Parts: sequence; structure tokens; C-alpha cells
Amino acid sequence: MASQQSFQKTRLACYRGYIVQGIVNNLSPLFFVIFQRDFGISYGMISSLILFNFVTQILVDVVCVGWVDRVGYRAAALLAHVFSAVGLLAFGTLPRVLPIPFLGLAVSTVITAIGGGMIEVIISPIIDSLPSDAKEAKMSLLHSFYCWGQVGVVLLTTLAVRLIGEELWWVLPLIWALVPAFNALSFSKVPLQPTVPKEEKISLFALCRSKLFLLAMLLMLCAGASELSMSQWSSLFAEKALGVPKVIGDLLGPCLFAVFMGIGRTIYGVWGTKLPLIPALLFTSALCVLCYLGAALFTLPILSLLCCSLCGFSISLMWPGVLSSTSQSYPKGGTAMFGVLAVCGDIGCSVGPALTGAVSDLMTGAQVSEEIGLKMGMLCAAVFPVVMIAGLLLFSRLKKREQDKEEGLSS
Repeated sequence: MASQQSFQKTRLACYRGYIVQGIVNNLSPLFFVIFQRDFGISYGMISSLILFNFVTQILVDVVCVGWVDRVGYRAAALLAHVFSAVGLLAFGTLPRVLPIPFLGLAVSTVITAIGGGMIEVIISPIIDSLPSDAKEAKMSLLHSFYCWGQVGVVLLTTLAVRLIGEELWWVLPLIWALVPAFNALSFSKVPLQPTVPKEEKISLFALCRSKLFLLAMLLMLCAGASELSMSQWSSLFAEKALGVPKVIGDLLGPCLFAVFMGIGRTIYGVWGTKLPLIPALLFTSALCVLCYLGAALFTLPILSLLCCSLCGFSISLMWPGVLSSTSQSYPKGGTAMFGVLAVCGDIGCSVGPALTGAVSDLMTGAQVSEEIGLKMGMLCAAVFPVVMIAGLLLFSRLKKREQDKEEGLSS
């Protein structure tokens, strides 16, 4: 078997892949105000762009379930980065040359979402396939690069817009496109492990008959919902419910949320071999419940904001942790297994913010203040980490039962 050191360049390419995903997922929202001013884009059109991105990534996840194992890791990784680069190039050009700017933005969003969705499905199984003594830690470290990509694109793009002026915003997507273009070249050269042979791979039918895998799907949904309920609503929550100025709310809300999420994943990525995964997930899930309760119930805005930020740390292990734990149980699951889990996570990313918004609207419609309505929405979102805790306890019990069964059969 090849040594771990021989795959170091592969790991670095995977890390950069998640930085690319951080770029393509978070660059467009930074220009929404500019789009409104320059192109007359309405709030409804902006919502449509967000919907296009989400739906496209879900569809790509589904397609990749059966496609990646047939074409191999290298072709899929190359295509993912080509779509990401082309989408960013289109983002900087099409809205300015097409007669309908919104059409250019929509096409660019779909192309970048295809690249981002493919990266989400393909990079995790590549890392998981590499020889390593600490796969859970490596998976957590991998996902930390998404956070650093998100923080980097927000800070660097915001600074660049201030320096070059808002009228030259279109230059920035063209520059960011160099990152996926470079990484495509990297994936054309780095050594990769083969995908799981078809005759050895566990079928999706067999996976979906397993109670343990069905529970893993629920855990991924809760992981996505726990993350996005806070990250999507924290800015508006800070401004409307806590009375904090928007700039401060953005920095202490979604931006610091991403920083804490990156810190949590990096810590586990470096020292994860000393921390058992399931107990760590239970601890962070309990912390997540406290963060949601604190954000909703504290009367001091600074304490509520601190809870919003710390929520990033509390959810940091959920997504990569569930992937790693499931992969341990089904080492022959193949890319299809990771694809199904990604679909469930993305569904949670939609369900969580939708529930938070629906409860907020319902409470506000019941003639309570907007502040109370938003806090009730945040309070209801705590149900996802609560279900996560219950699911983890059951997952651990079922996993131990299956291991005992296998040991009994082998003896």
C-alpha cells in the first residue's frame, strides 16, 4: 500500500477544493446590494438565485450518487473544478453583456452550483480513501477549509471592493476563478486511489435497508439544519431582534460563526486522535442546544450574539463527524453513500432555515413583536440539535450491537 506521505499533494488539493466550495457558495451574496442598484434586481429575484443554487446542488448530489463511481475520482474532480471556474468567469461577464442581467446571474449561479455540488460529493470520499491512521481527524480538517474559504472570500472581497470601488466588482469573480482553475491542474496530476469496485460496493438498496444508515441520514439532516438555521438567520436576528447595527451584526454573527466553525474543525483535525468521535459529537450537540437557547432567551444583546458565534463551534463536528462515523460502519459504501448523505445534509440546510422563518412569521402574524417572533423562531430551531443528541445515542447503541454481532459470527 502507498504511504501516507505519497498522498500529501492529494490532501492539499482536497483542502483547496473545499476552499473553492467556500468561494462559490459565498461570493454572490456579497454583491446582492450592488445587483439591486446596478441591475434593478428585486428581493424576489435574489431569493430565486438562492433557490437556483440550492436546487441545483441537490440535483447534482443525486446525479453523482450513481455517476462518480463509474467515471472515477479524477474525472469527477476535474469536472467539478472546471464548472466552478467557468461559473465564476460567467459571473463576472454574463450579467454585463446579456440584455437581461438577471439571466446572466441565473446561468452563472447554476454553473457554479454544479461545481460546488460536485465538490461536496467527491472530495470527502477521496480523503476517506487515502491511507491514514486518523481518518476522522483528517475529515474534520478537510471540512475546516470550507470555513476558512468562507471567511477569506468575505474579508478579502469586502476589502477589495472598498479599494477598487463597487463599479469594478466584476473583476473579483474573474480573479477568484484562478483558484479552481489552479486546483483543476492539481487534480490532473496528484495520485488518487481507485473507487470501490462494483462487485465489492454495498448497494444503495442494502444501505437503505440498514437502520444504522437510515439513522445516519437523519443525523445528516439535523447537522445541516443546525448549521444553516443559525448561519442564515444570525445577521437578520442580530439587527431586528437584538437591535445591533448591521455591520457589527454581520461581523459578530455569520462571520464569527464561520471562524468558530473553522476553529472547531481544525482543533479536531489536529488533536482528533485523542478525542473519541461520538462523545465529542454528543458534547458539541449539547453545546449547540445551549447556544440556540441562549441566543433566544438572553436579554443582553452581547450575550445573544456570543451564543450565535459559539454556535459555529458547536456544529463544527456534526457534518464531517457523521460522514466519518458512517464511513467506518460501511467502508465499502463508495461515493454513492457519501452522495446520499450529502443530499440529506442539503435537505436539512433548507428545512432548518425554513422552519425558523415559518415560526417567526407565524408568531409575528399572531400579533407579537418582530423581536419576539424571531426569538421564537430561533428557539424552535433548537429541536435539531436535540434530535441530534437522541440520534447519536441510538446510533452508538446500534453500532455497538452490530459490532457485537459481527464478533459473534467471526468467533
